[in-house]
Amino acid sequence: MKSVLIIGAGQFGTHIAKRMEELRCEVMVVDNNEDCINDIVSYVTNAKIGDGTNEEFLRTLGIDNFDVCFVTLGSHFQTSLETTSLLSELGAKKVVSRATNDVQMKFLLRNGADEVVYPEKQTALRIATKYASDNILDYFHLENGIYLYELKVPKDWCGKKLGQIDIRKKYKINVLTIKRNNEVIMPSAETVIQADDVAFVLGDSKDIHKIFKL
Repeated sequence: MKSVLIIGAGQFGTHIAKRMEELRCEVMVVDNNEDCINDIVSYVTNAKIGDGTNEEFLRTLGIDNFDVCFVTLGSHFQTSLETTSLLSELGAKKVVSRATNDVQMKFLLRNGADEVVYPEKQTALRIATKYASDNILDYFHLENGIYLYELKVPKDWCGKKLGQIDIRKKYKINVLTIKRNNEVIMPSAETVIQADDVAFVLGDSKDIHKIFKL
Protein backbone atom coordinates (compact mmCIF):
# COMPACT_ATOMS: atom_id res chain seq x y z
CA MET A 1 0.00 0.00 0.00
CA LYS A 2 1.48 3.31 -1.07
CA SER A 3 1.33 6.48 0.97
CA VAL A 4 0.48 9.56 -1.10
CA LEU A 5 0.42 13.30 -0.43
CA ILE A 6 -1.61 15.55 -2.74
CA ILE A 7 -1.23 19.30 -2.40
CA GLY A 8 -4.10 21.01 -4.16
CA ALA A 9 -7.73 19.82 -3.92
CA GLY A 10 -9.00 21.26 -7.19
CA GLN A 11 -10.59 19.06 -9.84
CA PHE A 12 -7.32 17.47 -10.99
CA GLY A 13 -6.07 16.75 -7.48
CA THR A 14 -9.48 15.43 -6.43
CA HIS A 15 -9.62 13.00 -9.36
CA ILE A 16 -6.16 11.69 -8.46
CA ALA A 17 -7.05 11.41 -4.77
CA LYS A 18 -10.29 9.50 -5.33
CA ARG A 19 -8.72 7.09 -7.80
CA MET A 20 -5.73 6.38 -5.57
CA GLU A 21 -8.07 5.69 -2.65
CA GLU A 22 -9.93 3.22 -4.89
CA LEU A 23 -6.55 1.59 -5.55
CA ARG A 24 -6.11 1.21 -1.77
CA CYS A 25 -3.44 3.85 -1.29
CA GLU A 26 -3.25 5.93 1.86
CA VAL A 27 -4.04 9.44 0.65
CA MET A 28 -3.51 12.73 2.44
CA VAL A 29 -4.80 15.88 0.74
CA VAL A 30 -3.72 19.41 1.65
CA ASP A 31 -5.32 22.67 0.50
CA ASN A 32 -5.59 26.16 1.98
CA ASN A 33 -9.27 26.33 1.01
CA GLU A 34 -11.51 24.95 3.75
CA ASP A 35 -14.40 24.31 1.36
CA CYS A 36 -12.19 22.13 -0.87
CA ILE A 37 -11.04 20.11 2.13
CA ASN A 38 -14.61 19.66 3.36
CA ASP A 39 -15.63 18.39 -0.08
CA ILE A 40 -12.91 15.72 -0.24
CA VAL A 41 -12.38 14.68 3.38
CA SER A 42 -14.89 11.81 3.22
CA TYR A 43 -13.15 10.28 0.19
CA VAL A 44 -9.55 10.10 1.47
CA THR A 45 -7.56 8.79 4.41
CA ASN A 46 -6.80 12.27 5.73
CA ALA A 47 -7.22 15.90 4.68
CA LYS A 48 -5.75 19.05 6.17
CA ILE A 49 -6.11 22.77 5.68
CA GLY A 50 -2.65 24.20 5.11
CA ASP A 51 -0.26 26.19 2.94
CA GLY A 52 2.04 24.17 0.69
CA THR A 53 4.54 27.04 0.65
CA ASN A 54 4.90 27.01 4.45
CA GLU A 55 8.00 25.01 5.29
CA GLU A 56 7.11 24.49 8.94
CA PHE A 57 3.67 23.17 8.02
CA LEU A 58 5.15 20.76 5.48
CA ARG A 59 7.63 19.48 8.06
CA THR A 60 4.73 18.49 10.34
CA LEU A 61 3.46 16.17 7.57
CA GLY A 62 6.61 14.03 7.53
CA ILE A 63 7.31 14.48 3.82
CA ASP A 64 9.92 11.72 3.61
CA ASN A 65 7.32 9.17 4.75
CA PHE A 66 5.25 9.52 1.57
CA ASP A 67 6.01 7.32 -1.44
CA VAL A 68 4.97 10.09 -3.83
CA CYS A 69 3.96 13.74 -3.49
CA PHE A 70 1.67 15.35 -6.08
CA VAL A 71 1.56 19.12 -6.57
CA THR A 72 -1.69 19.81 -8.40
CA LEU A 73 -1.76 23.61 -8.29
CA GLY A 74 -1.61 24.19 -12.04
CA SER A 75 -3.44 27.53 -12.03
CA HIS A 76 -1.17 29.01 -9.32
CA PHE A 77 2.26 28.57 -10.81
CA GLN A 78 4.35 30.51 -8.31
CA THR A 79 2.78 28.55 -5.45
CA SER A 80 3.29 25.31 -7.37
CA LEU A 81 6.95 26.11 -7.98
CA GLU A 82 7.63 27.01 -4.34
CA THR A 83 5.82 23.91 -3.08
CA THR A 84 7.68 21.65 -5.49
CA SER A 85 11.03 23.08 -4.43
CA LEU A 86 10.22 22.74 -0.71
CA LEU A 87 9.08 19.14 -1.07
CA SER A 88 12.35 18.28 -2.78
CA GLU A 89 14.40 20.04 -0.10
CA LEU A 90 12.47 18.24 2.66
CA GLY A 91 13.42 14.84 1.27
CA ALA A 92 10.40 13.81 -0.76
CA LYS A 93 11.03 10.46 -2.43
CA LYS A 94 9.22 11.47 -5.63
CA VAL A 95 7.58 14.76 -6.61
CA VAL A 96 5.07 14.87 -9.46
CA SER A 97 3.91 18.39 -10.38
CA ARG A 98 1.28 19.73 -12.72
CA ALA A 99 2.08 22.24 -15.46
CA THR A 100 -0.19 24.14 -17.81
CA ASN A 101 2.41 25.07 -20.43
CA ASP A 102 5.91 24.15 -21.63
CA VAL A 103 7.65 26.96 -19.75
CA GLN A 104 6.14 25.85 -16.46
CA MET A 105 7.23 22.29 -17.17
CA LYS A 106 10.86 23.35 -17.62
CA PHE A 107 10.93 25.41 -14.42
CA LEU A 108 9.30 22.67 -12.35
CA LEU A 109 11.82 20.10 -13.55
CA ARG A 110 14.67 22.46 -12.69
CA ASN A 111 13.30 23.12 -9.23
CA GLY A 112 12.75 19.69 -7.75
CA ALA A 113 10.03 17.91 -9.73
CA ASP A 114 10.92 14.34 -10.66
CA GLU A 115 8.09 14.26 -13.16
CA VAL A 116 5.75 16.84 -14.63
CA VAL A 117 2.26 16.11 -15.92
CA TYR A 118 0.70 18.40 -18.48
CA PRO A 119 -2.88 17.09 -18.72
CA GLU A 120 -4.25 19.66 -21.17
CA LYS A 121 -1.48 19.04 -23.71
CA GLN A 122 -1.44 15.29 -23.20
CA THR A 123 -5.19 15.04 -23.64
CA ALA A 124 -5.14 17.29 -26.71
CA LEU A 125 -2.42 15.20 -28.38
CA ARG A 126 -4.25 11.99 -27.61
CA ILE A 127 -7.57 13.26 -28.97
CA ALA A 128 -5.97 14.76 -32.09
CA THR A 129 -4.12 11.53 -32.87
CA LYS A 130 -7.19 9.38 -32.23
CA TYR A 131 -9.41 11.35 -34.59
CA ALA A 132 -6.78 11.89 -37.30
CA SER A 133 -7.63 8.47 -38.75
CA ASP A 134 -10.70 6.22 -38.72
CA ASN A 135 -8.39 3.28 -37.97
CA ILE A 136 -7.05 4.66 -34.68
CA LEU A 137 -9.25 3.74 -31.72
CA ASP A 138 -6.84 4.86 -29.00
CA TYR A 139 -3.15 5.33 -28.28
CA PHE A 140 -0.73 5.80 -25.40
CA HIS A 141 2.75 7.29 -25.42
CA LEU A 142 5.10 5.18 -23.30
CA GLU A 143 8.57 6.75 -23.63
CA ASN A 144 11.41 7.45 -26.08
CA GLY A 145 9.11 7.55 -29.10
CA ILE A 146 7.50 4.18 -28.31
CA TYR A 147 3.70 4.03 -28.49
CA LEU A 148 0.92 1.56 -27.84
CA TYR A 149 -1.86 1.85 -30.43
CA GLU A 150 -5.31 0.29 -30.56
CA LEU A 151 -6.02 -0.05 -34.28
CA LYS A 152 -8.37 -1.64 -36.78
CA VAL A 153 -6.36 -4.19 -38.78
CA PRO A 154 -5.54 -3.31 -42.42
CA LYS A 155 -7.70 -5.02 -45.06
CA ASP A 156 -4.68 -6.72 -46.64
CA TRP A 157 -4.02 -8.59 -43.38
CA CYS A 158 -7.38 -10.36 -43.42
CA GLY A 159 -7.22 -14.11 -43.97
CA LYS A 160 -3.47 -14.23 -43.30
CA LYS A 161 -1.63 -15.76 -40.39
CA LEU A 162 0.18 -13.30 -38.18
CA GLY A 163 3.42 -15.15 -38.90
CA GLN A 164 2.94 -14.55 -42.63
CA ILE A 165 2.63 -10.81 -42.11
CA ASP A 166 5.76 -10.89 -39.91
CA ILE A 167 5.73 -7.21 -38.95
CA ARG A 168 7.88 -7.87 -35.88
CA LYS A 169 10.83 -9.04 -37.96
CA LYS A 170 10.35 -6.60 -40.83
CA TYR A 171 9.42 -3.45 -38.92
CA LYS A 172 10.14 -4.12 -35.20
CA ILE A 173 6.46 -3.71 -34.36
CA ASN A 174 4.86 -6.09 -31.88
CA VAL A 175 1.22 -7.19 -31.99
CA LEU A 176 0.53 -7.66 -28.28
CA THR A 177 -3.13 -8.68 -28.32
CA ILE A 178 -6.08 -8.89 -30.69
CA LYS A 179 -9.64 -8.03 -29.71
CA ARG A 180 -12.25 -10.10 -31.52
CA ASN A 181 -15.97 -9.99 -30.72
CA ASN A 182 -15.25 -8.42 -27.31
CA GLU A 183 -12.78 -11.19 -26.53
CA VAL A 184 -9.06 -10.50 -26.08
CA ILE A 185 -6.74 -12.99 -27.77
CA MET A 186 -3.03 -13.48 -27.11
CA PRO A 187 -1.96 -14.11 -30.72
CA SER A 188 0.61 -16.58 -31.98
CA ALA A 189 2.24 -16.88 -35.40
CA GLU A 190 -0.65 -19.20 -36.38
CA THR A 191 -3.42 -16.72 -35.51
CA VAL A 192 -5.45 -15.88 -38.63
CA ILE A 193 -6.45 -12.23 -38.85
CA GLN A 194 -10.16 -11.54 -39.38
CA ALA A 195 -11.86 -8.52 -40.90
CA ASP A 196 -13.21 -6.97 -37.70
CA ASP A 197 -10.14 -7.64 -35.54
CA VAL A 198 -8.64 -4.83 -33.49
CA ALA A 199 -4.90 -5.05 -32.85
CA PHE A 200 -2.96 -3.61 -29.94
CA VAL A 201 0.49 -2.87 -31.34
CA LEU A 202 3.67 -1.57 -29.75
CA GLY A 203 6.45 0.22 -31.57
CA ASP A 204 7.85 3.45 -32.96
CA SER A 205 5.08 5.86 -33.95
CA LYS A 206 6.53 6.55 -37.42
CA ASP A 207 6.75 2.84 -38.21
CA ILE A 208 3.22 2.19 -36.96
CA HIS A 209 1.82 5.02 -39.09
CA LYS A 210 3.68 3.72 -42.14
CA ILE A 211 2.62 0.08 -41.82
CA PHE A 212 -0.98 0.84 -40.91
CA LYS A 213 -1.21 3.59 -43.55
CA LEU A 214 -2.45 6.14 -41.02
